[in-house]
Amino acid sequence: MMRLFIGIPLAAEVKDGLEKLVRKLQSDGDGLRWGSPESWHITLQFLGETSEATYGCVVDRLRDVTSPAVPVRLDGTGFFERAGVFFAGVNVSAEMRELEKRVIAATMECGFVAEDRPFHPHVTLARAKGENRLKALRRLKERLNEDAKFPAFTATEFVLYQVFLGAGGSQYEVRERFRLGND
Repeated sequence: MMRLFIGIPLAAEVKDGLEKLVRKLQSDGDGLRWGSPESWHITLQFLGETSEATYGCVVDRLRDVTSPAVPVRLDGTGFFERAGVFFAGVNVSAEMRELEKRVIAATMECGFVAEDRPFHPHVTLARAKGENRLKALRRLKERLNEDAKFPAFTATEFVLYQVFLGAGGSQYEVRERFRLGND
């Protein structure tokens, strides 16, 4: 079994901008687990635990997905307080919404079910840990004094990632890449 999700990797210049923001906000003992540039992505669909046989189906179906390249623009920062997450928001373009629908339709053929909550693409920058989660987020909000701006880019691929869980947080490995702009 392997833990999988499908996402859009970020352009280097966007990662650079996010890294500058994170370096400004991070502090020792802030109660947050900060993501690294290697982990930053935009999730299109989380698949979870997947067998080898189902993995083959997913790859075959995703190879059939056609979509134009996707314009991507990060749009400020925000918080999912109940989940303890600090994120960079993502503007949902028509192309991104359509790609998400096509990915979900493809994986449904392999037995996956779409989440019932609305698509809210974002880049997770930090997670608050433990009982003081809300306090850690509140302190972070106080340090957040400007609305972050990031360069736009065009995604020319989407990726099937495998997740490796560990004590220091999750690590992601690219398993397959799928071209965009083949519509």
